[in-house]
Amino acid sequence: MLKTKRLILRQWTEEDFHPFAEMCSDEDVMAHFPKPLSAEESHEMARKIQSLIRERGWGLWAIEVAGQHKFIGFVGLHEAPSAMPFSPCIEIGWRLSKEHWGKGYATEAAKDVLRFAFEELSLSHVVSFTTVENTRSRAVMHRIGLRDTDQNFAHPNIEPSHPQSEHVLYKITQSEWRQLNR
Repeated sequence: MLKTKRLILRQWTEEDFHPFAEMCSDEDVMAHFPKPLSAEESHEMARKIQSLIRERGWGLWAIEVAGQHKFIGFVGLHEAPSAMPFSPCIEIGWRLSKEHWGKGYATEAAKDVLRFAFEELSLSHVVSFTTVENTRSRAVMHRIGLRDTDQNFAHPNIEPSHPQSEHVLYKITQSEWRQLNR
């Protein structure tokens, strides 16, 4: 579990599955993914995330606003799929329900996740990636210190002709993070 000034990042519970499914069916939340997820797909993803946290002690943690005990999304670390052209590596990612956008939650949580990645896991670097058009996530990447590598790539799990196939790759090294957080 991680705590920031306003947020708690924790293991998932069964109570998180329904609000996660609602979030993943929202057209706005899923605008930069090939399609919204069905409830079954969301539940399967949540169970997988929960299992990975149980195995490793870290992952894409469920996030809640301190004192509210309500799931609002996830922020955390994930082992990038081996099919990615820059694998093996650990990625940082997030997905918040629309009602919690614009409050700085993704940035606040992601900054602490990077601290965990570099201080607790001693990772050499962390990456993040998204569609070219996802300016909101790219802004978070910039605010937490990641830099655009200018190495765009075709996402291997998205049909090359799909408009969301092209992705940007952002990265931060442990030494870059330490310089930013002196």
